[in-house]
Amino acid sequence: MTHWADDAIFYHIYPLGLTGAPPRNDFSSAPVSRLDPLEAWADHMTRLGCNALYLGPLFESSSHGYDTADYYTVDRRLGDDAALARLSERLHQRGIRLVLDGVFNHTGRGFWAYRDIREKGPASPYCGWYANLRFGESNACGDPFCCDTWAGHDNLPRLNLQHPDARAHLLGAARAWIERFDIDGLRLDAADCVDLGFLQELAATCRGLKPDFWLMGEVVHGDYRNWANPQTLDSVTNYECYKGLYSSLNDQNYFEIDYALKRQFGEGGLYRGLTLYNFVDNHDVDRVAGLLRDPGLLFPLYLLLFTMPGAPSIYYGSEFGLADKKTAHSDAPLRPALELKSLPDSDLTRAIARLSRLRLALPALRRGDYRPVHVGSNQLAFLRQSAEQTALVILNATPETVDLDLAAAGLGDGFWQDALNPGEQVVVRSGKIKAQLYPHWGRVLVR
Repeated sequence: MTHWADDAIFYHIYPLGLTGAPPRNDFSSAPVSRLDPLEAWADHMTRLGCNALYLGPLFESSSHGYDTADYYTVDRRLGDDAALARLSERLHQRGIRLVLDGVFNHTGRGFWAYRDIREKGPASPYCGWYANLRFGESNACGDPFCCDTWAGHDNLPRLNLQHPDARAHLLGAARAWIERFDIDGLRLDAADCVDLGFLQELAATCRGLKPDFWLMGEVVHGDYRNWANPQTLDSVTNYECYKGLYSSLNDQNYFEIDYALKRQFGEGGLYRGLTLYNFVDNHDVDRVAGLLRDPGLLFPLYLLLFTMPGAPSIYYGSEFGLADKKTAHSDAPLRPALELKSLPDSDLTRAIARLSRLRLALPALRRGDYRPVHVGSNQLAFLRQSAEQTALVILNATPETVDLDLAAAGLGDGFWQDALNPGEQVVVRSGKIKAQLYPHWGRVLVR
C-alpha cells in the first residue's frame, strides 16, 4: 500500500528567515502577515515539480522558532491563524501538501508554563512539566532552578513528556493544527531525543484524525527503525546519506555513497520499505554549493538525490546555487531573506525541474530497490527495480564525456530509452551496455 509521501518531492522553507521577520519577538506588536507572500513561492514550487512543502517553525516563539512560547498561536512576526489557514488552502489548491514543524522535546524560556515556574517557584503547578526540574541551583540564564535541556542550552528547557498534562497539551496542539489548518504531516524536531511512547501516542492521535497523516522525525544517529515503524513514525531524516552525497563527489569516491545505499536499500538492506527523507542541505547545515569543490558537481549531485530511494527535498534557495555557510556562533546565514523575483532561473533550477518530472514519471525511481551495477571513483551505475518497472541510472561526476562499458545481468536485450535525455537510446546486448555519458550528468534508461 503506497502513501502520498512515497510520491512526494519536498520543498523546505524556514519561514522566519525567508520572510525577513525580526530576529526577536517582542510579544506585543500586532501580527504582521508575512506568510501571504509565500503564495509566489508556491507557484515556484509547482514550476520546480515539488508537491509537498515542509514549512519550518511558525508558532509563537522568542527567536528562531524552536524556542516555543505558545503552541496554539501563530508567531505574530509571521501573521495569525487566518494567514496560515489561507496559505494552507492555497497550497492545497495547487496540489501541494503542507508539513509543519512539531517542536515537542523542549520549549523556550518564554513558554507560559516555564514563566509560571519562574514567578511562583515550587508553588507553580507546572513544575512537573519539565524534566528533572530542581530548585536550589541556578542555570546559565539566571533562573533560580535547573532542569534538563536540549544539547546543554539552558534557553531550551526539556519537557517531561511523561507528565499527563504536558503530554495532553502537546497532543491537543497537534489536533488543533490538523483541524484548523488542515496540515498533512509533521516534521518532529529532535525526534531522537523524544520519548518513543509519546511519539506513538502522537501518531495514533494524528492518524485518528487523518489516516494518511505523515510523521517524519529529525534523527541524526542510530537505527532508523527505532523511530520509523508501523507504530511510530513514517520516516526520518536520512543523515546517513547526507554527507556521502557530497563528499563522494569531492573525494572522487562513489564507493562511499554506494556503501550507504546498499546498507539501506540493497539486498537485505535495513530500510527496504521505508521512504526516508533525503536532502543535501537544510536550515542547520552549510549549503551544499559551498561545500562542493566544483559547481558542476551540483548536477550529478541532484541527479543522484532524485534517483536514489527515498523522498528528495530541496531547501529554499539552494536550487539557485546559493552557497551560504553558518558561522561559529550563528545559523542565520543559512536562513536568509530572499526575494523570488531577484532569483532568475538558471541551468540548475531547470535541471531540478527536469529531474522532478523524471521522478514523477517513473515508478521505479519512487518505489524501486537499489542494486549497484558499477561503482568507480567518478562513475556510478545502479538499478532501481519495482513491480512496475526497471530503471538503470548512470552517473558521471567528471567534466569530460566518458564512454562506460557495463555488464548488467538480467536486462532484456534491445533498445533502452533514455528518460533523462529524451530522444536518446542505448542498446543492450547479452546484458552488456556501452553508454556515452555527458560531462557532470548521466542517463536514466528504461524499457
